[in-house]
Amino acid sequence: MNDITSENTGLIGYFGYGSLVNRDTLRTDIVAAYPARVSGWRRVWLPRPANAPKFAGVGPAVLTVERAEGHEIDGMLVIDRVENIASVDERENIYRRVQLGSAELTFYGDVPPSGVPLHIYERNYEPEVDMPPSPILRSYLDAVFQGYFRTFGEDGLRRFVDETSGFGLPIHEDRLSPAYPRAIELASREKQLFDMISTGLDN
Repeated sequence: MNDITSENTGLIGYFGYGSLVNRDTLRTDIVAAYPARVSGWRRVWLPRPANAPKFAGVGPAVLTVERAEGHEIDGMLVIDRVENIASVDERENIYRRVQLGSAELTFYGDVPPSGVPLHIYERNYEPEVDMPPSPILRSYLDAVFQGYFRTFGEDGLRRFVDETSGFGLPIHEDRLSPAYPRAIELASREKQLFDMISTGLDN
């Protein structure tokens, strides 16, 4: 996990706060990943822009972050190779990658070496007025829940829910036929836990 040279040449960091926390959804040969907490940001579900890419015909809600003084959220700082960042940017195609200060991060355990440029992805659009509700994809939510559960435990998963605004959106139940292109497999315990937590959401 700490296979980083002292010069940190050719490396880049980005803070994941949704599916990027789940290493099973990553598609690049990353160098390391560090559980962390970022301050000055809040996590929120928002309607999807009408012209944004759809998944199997569904235009799902967007999980994004916004600058917000006094707020903090958990996530994963991914250290990747610079040559991979174009494919990550393509994956995050309705987001823009912005710089993140090292002082905004605190770590659960190991701390990455200094000198790696850090970023976070925030939405690259303004929500449209009077848009109908965009559903949350169950297959995407499963991937996010699994990442937080495996990284931060059940308490961390519940903290994810508590620290995320917008859970009043409907859930599109596609677990049996996932629309999310990086869908993951769930253990039976994960299914039971995630379904139990979902019943408490305001949807």
